[in-house]
Amino acid sequence: METFLKNLSMSLLAEILENAFEWLVIVDEHSNILYINEEYCRFLEVKRDDAIGMPVAEVIENTKMHEVIKSGETHIASPHYIKGTYMLANRVPLVVDGKIVGAFGSVIFRDMSDWKKLSSHVRTTMERIQLNMEDNSYKKFHLGDIKGTSTAVRKIKETIEIIAPSDIPVLIEGESGTGKEIFAHCIHRLSERSNEPFVKVNCAEVPSEMLEEELFGKLDLTTGKFSRGRYKQADKGTLFIDEISALPLTLQAKLLRTLQDGPIFTTSSEKEEQVNVRILASSNISLANLVEEKKFREDLFYRIQAVTLRIPPLRDRMEDLDELLNYFLQKFVVQAGRRKIVLATKTREILQSYHWPGNVRELQNVLQAAIYLAEDGVIVPSALPIQVKKQNTLSFQTNGKLEDILIEVEKRVIQDLLENQSNKALIAKQLGISRSTLYEKIKKYNF
Repeated sequence: METFLKNLSMSLLAEILENAFEWLVIVDEHSNILYINEEYCRFLEVKRDDAIGMPVAEVIENTKMHEVIKSGETHIASPHYIKGTYMLANRVPLVVDGKIVGAFGSVIFRDMSDWKKLSSHVRTTMERIQLNMEDNSYKKFHLGDIKGTSTAVRKIKETIEIIAPSDIPVLIEGESGTGKEIFAHCIHRLSERSNEPFVKVNCAEVPSEMLEEELFGKLDLTTGKFSRGRYKQADKGTLFIDEISALPLTLQAKLLRTLQDGPIFTTSSEKEEQVNVRILASSNISLANLVEEKKFREDLFYRIQAVTLRIPPLRDRMEDLDELLNYFLQKFVVQAGRRKIVLATKTREILQSYHWPGNVRELQNVLQAAIYLAEDGVIVPSALPIQVKKQNTLSFQTNGKLEDILIEVEKRVIQDLLENQSNKALIAKQLGISRSTLYEKIKKYNF
């Protein structure tokens, strides 16, 4: 190290200091500036030649460099309010032969939003690293679990990384089965509340007469105790209100009051409880349409949709299907304890041409069942549900000579059977012909 420093020219040292990704300042034992880099001077709107030699307090507002020199204590990631915004700064005393001869300061985040963005980025990166390190790990609710490279999916992921560190409410809209809950979990995991509870309540699953108790709790008048509702359970964390469109209008009003005023009331009681939660909500139908139909409160709608994520149905992002197929196939093969199972070419074609009304959830269910019906490690079309295969039934041209049409029908039927069944004896039996006749036709049509 000493050899390196001896060989380090002053010009090279100056180049390093000027191009560091931080604002830097060095002061002597009297808190006078010995060095400050040019970028910091531009922000402070001072000339460097004028700043050198001046007391640091006259150049940098709210500085605590003099406190570091006096106490000898190091400040790491200390909030520093300067020019109308909070930043994060490091301050380190410089000690030579046991004596404090000055201090070194650096601004590591020039805006608190920089820290929040980086925090979200670091969390995302660490999750990706963790996923790569864990063999056969399929833990839910990482941003990496949102599969797909389509434009729509990429934009949603980018939006999540931006908004996750904040506390703004988010509305997630999309058809049933698009994975809205996973998107909600990703927002929570990348937020500053990630170590606090993530609590879900599904308004469509809970009977309407029990929803108020489910959300806000209920006081037992005989014991004086009250059950904690989901809202209270989510204190300091995130409350995910799934299918909020099913929330009755009376409870919409109470939820709005809670969001606006902070305290909540338990049912059958006027007892207030201060609760701090972030609200994420989802709906499988357009809340804007419900507002127009007077079925959802307009003021609550605007309150919960500071940001709206619209999750596209699978049929609108079919370019993501192959990635989803490969991911879920690998996942369910591991869960089933199988070694290796692949999709037959025809099976993949059928899956690619299906319209997936049940979206990603339906895709998961189809693949999970098909793995157990695989033949010799291959998922053939016969392993798929009827509704998936229905739209892939054979169709033929009906124009032309009858002889040519019949030849084409025969060719297509045999081809389809060969793609779905490897046992030629069974195929011949199904067609009512001998195996030798089947082989002749296979040779004829060059299968």
